[in-house]
Amino acid sequence: MTEINSRGLLRSMAIIGSAQAVRIVITILRAKVVAVLLGPSGIGLLSMFNNLREMASLGAGLGLSSSGVRELSAAKGEPETLSRVRRVLLGALLIQGVIAMALIWIARVPVAEWLLGSADHATEVGLVGVAVFLFLLGSSQTTLLQGMRHIGDLGRVTVWGTFVGTLVGLGGVVILGESGLIWLILAPPATGILIALRYTLRLPPPDTVRMTPGDIWRAWLPMVKLGVVFMIGSLVTIATLLLVRAWITQELGLEAAGYFAAAWSITMIYVGFLLQAMGADYFPRLTAVIRDRDAAMQLMNDQIQLALALGGPLLLILIGCAPWLIRLLYSPAFDPAVTILQWQTVGNVFKLASWALSFAFVAAARSGIFLLLEIAFNVFFIGFLFFGLPLLGLSIVGTGFLFSYIFYFMIVAFLAHRLQGFRWQPLSLRLLGLHVLLASVLLVLSLAFPIAGALASLGLGIIVALWGGHVVIAKIGSHGRLVSKVARVYELLGWPIRNVR
Repeated sequence: MTEINSRGLLRSMAIIGSAQAVRIVITILRAKVVAVLLGPSGIGLLSMFNNLREMASLGAGLGLSSSGVRELSAAKGEPETLSRVRRVLLGALLIQGVIAMALIWIARVPVAEWLLGSADHATEVGLVGVAVFLFLLGSSQTTLLQGMRHIGDLGRVTVWGTFVGTLVGLGGVVILGESGLIWLILAPPATGILIALRYTLRLPPPDTVRMTPGDIWRAWLPMVKLGVVFMIGSLVTIATLLLVRAWITQELGLEAAGYFAAAWSITMIYVGFLLQAMGADYFPRLTAVIRDRDAAMQLMNDQIQLALALGGPLLLILIGCAPWLIRLLYSPAFDPAVTILQWQTVGNVFKLASWALSFAFVAAARSGIFLLLEIAFNVFFIGFLFFGLPLLGLSIVGTGFLFSYIFYFMIVAFLAHRLQGFRWQPLSLRLLGLHVLLASVLLVLSLAFPIAGALASLGLGIIVALWGGHVVIAKIGSHGRLVSKVARVYELLGWPIRNVR
């Protein structure tokens, strides 16, 4: 069971991680092209369109793309229930998308005036509503692929949808200039739908099930109840970020807000990349076994171990190398962001460990607990800043992030044990303890002696990565040509690989 779970989780992480990496690179190149062609005003306008699309999609979707994964996974092996969920998911997102599109089009003039200060781009704002409709329609297809665990197809849709959509969108910008920016909002979800259909049409067709309005309501309502939890959790995080940015700007000025934005962006890109890679297959797997406490506990430990073994070494390296990364991605003017990033990176060790535990509540349909946990972190974070910002300045942002995740981790671990019967395996505790210890030592060293901290981070990161590779191969088994060759290297080093727990 352990070897099968670990190999499947690792394979899914590799597929989705690779797809997300390609998507991020394409997004960066797209921004670069727009910046060269249209300058800062073009980037600003594109970001406004993107933010509007993201917020509208979040609200109109009611979290069904997340809750739908759970419902599809839970219905596996029950053809009639699965067919009902598939039909309701597609129909609901279609109808919700049409309503959102109509509302945005009707309100395009006042929305344009509110966002951009004039009605000059009202038509483009209205077309953002079309992008919302397309995005929700595409979500129904990608949710189906994820819920039925066609992870390879999901990765292909992510890569090709982003690539083709970006090419089409940039073509619009080249031809139409600033007026063509809207194509960068419309093209990716449109091409994503066409590419996703290629794979979803290969799935077994849903059974022909007669559904009354009552049946539709009973299938839709549980998805919305769970989906709204994801939606509110995202909105709480967005609201927290807006509040924090406002406080920092008022207390310390716009430059300080820029330092915070730089550190937060790097933190979220890296951790978001890891969590998306891990969650694509972990969530539906966990949902399928959540009623079997022993199997669920094993899967949760597997995910924690893989997350720390693979993601932990990079976090250690990031702590010491933060000054050079900030300068590479931004400029020396952003040096004050370094300390924030280093504290946040230590906090992300606790985030990686707690993430696998928190999703157990969603898989077990305890969505209210999941929402309270998300709110709890944001309340902790806001509390630290409220009291610490006037006294300690910008440094409290990183420190508050770390201690907020420590408290969050403690609560999640306690509730996972009490409510789900979770027990830590020795390997999980060793990995967590090692990464917390090394991250803390490297943080202190890097703050006092940056050069020494960078060298130590690189050295320890490489050593821990070697151990992490040993752990991963021991868990997945040394099958396959590449893995067996790596296992042979460990043997030559006098460190043969055996199964671990």
